Amino acid sequence: MQYKQIKVDSLITKIKAKDTLFGGDYTIDPYQNCEFGCLYCDSSYDKTIYVKINAPDILKEELYNLDKGRIIVGSVHDPYQKVEENFMLTRDILSIIQKSGFSCHILTKSDLILRDIDIIKKINNPYVTMSITSLNDSINNSLEKNVLNPKIRLQTINTLSNHGIKTGLAIIPIIPYIVEPELEKIIKLAKDYNAQYVLHKHLELKGDQKQCFLKVLAKINPNFVEKYQKMYKDSFKPDKKYILKIDKIVNEICTKYKIKNGM
Repeated sequence: MQYKQIKVDSLITKIKAKDTLFGGDYTIDPYQNCEFGCLYCDSSYDKTIYVKINAPDILKEELYNLDKGRIIVGSVHDPYQKVEENFMLTRDILSIIQKSGFSCHILTKSDLILRDIDIIKKINNPYVTMSITSLNDSINNSLEKNVLNPKIRLQTINTLSNHGIKTGLAIIPIIPYIVEPELEKIIKLAKDYNAQYVLHKHLELKGDQKQCFLKVLAKINPNFVEKYQKMYKDSFKPDKKYILKIDKIVNEICTKYKIKNGM
């Protein structure tokens, strides 16, 4: 992995359509690309991490001219990947958000976020969502081997919730056939560890990502490769029938365990 410090002309992006999943008005990514290297993520194929070294200064200027709203921190690339330990851009950005009166929704898979509880608690109506794809060690080792054990992520949810921060669990992406048998167990654990909501979304396979993922899938369970090819066909999304089925299953499980399905 290589690291390159860059200066950017802009940092914050306005969300044009209504964000029904994360409830955001703007997005920020302190880093470009991601060290976690999850094989289902299109943020993982470039082995250079670009550190937006002037991000805090740019953000101060940009927020001055924007209407108040909720900023998604880590919309594409994890804001608490290991590079954050040294550069602390995410911490600086959160401090600016707090002082400016904006809200935020932080998306991460890392317990490094616990370092910044002192700032997050002061932000106007903050949300934090921790992502878990599977509880199965074999699947995790194949798809996201550089990410913390799911148990630590669940404990992180519990800690954040105990500090009064609205915290949820994201099952994103839901890997067809492979993760479906785990959905109830994951959602039950979310409730047990004090998550206040569950978010979910289907797996998207864009461009070259589809072939890369199918190669990994062939090692996990070759019987599923043909099913994926039929389900995705010429699209980056699974067919609508599958999406509606998963939505129904997640909603029923959330109702069973009395946890909110969505923010």
